[in-house]
Amino acid sequence: MVRGEFLARLNRFAIAVRVNGEDSIAHLPNPGCLANVLVPGRSVLLKPAPSGRRTQWTAVAADLGDFLVSLDSTLPNRAFPYFLATGTLPELSDFRIVAREPKLGRGRADFLLQRGRTQVWVELKSVTLVEEGIALFPDAPTARGTRHLRELSARVRAGDGAFIVFVVQRPDAERFGPNHAIDPRFAATFREAVGLGVQARAVVCFFDGHELHPRKVLGPEALLLPAPCPQESPALP
Repeated sequence: MVRGEFLARLNRFAIAVRVNGEDSIAHLPNPGCLANVLVPGRSVLLKPAPSGRRTQWTAVAADLGDFLVSLDSTLPNRAFPYFLATGTLPELSDFRIVAREPKLGRGRADFLLQRGRTQVWVELKSVTLVEEGIALFPDAPTARGTRHLRELSARVRAGDGAFIVFVVQRPDAERFGPNHAIDPRFAATFREAVGLGVQARAVVCFFDGHELHPRKVLGPEALLLPAPCPQESPALP
């Protein structure tokens, strides 16, 4: 891997960088906003892109000085089986993965777990935004995320279990919650889902440039919910 300087966001999946004095383009495996993470002049960790790709580099992490922030939004899904196997989420330690990306409503969940006859649906959210110690999702409006919450709520009403897990790809979060300022509809739906029994957790991780290492799990005691806004709350199916 090499160090580069972030110059600008070109589109959802590409950034301009400067490496050893030369300007280049790097693939960004994260469509999120990343406004407080990728700022001009910030040092970024890069790795050579696979052969055949038009970009020369792939962005790996942003260096915030005291720690790295992973820039790969797919990393939480790859790390979840490890979290499960090592008991990072104690409530799920006796469950096994029976399906990855199982069909759920009009879309798909990330994982379906099972223990005996009990099923638990798991949706993971990659989080890179932390403000004043609070891990916030999303960092841009997400109709897809709102739909996921509705579908998890429907499964709880049908008798299954459901978890939404914020995988925080940086170690400086002490609390977590939906980002009402960015997406009030998601925040209102999140509040409804938790009220119906969808379990919310946050796994706060240290990123070493290669893998996520869980440092702590935040549960209901660390969850910050927005005030009820009935006029913003879409009806659950």
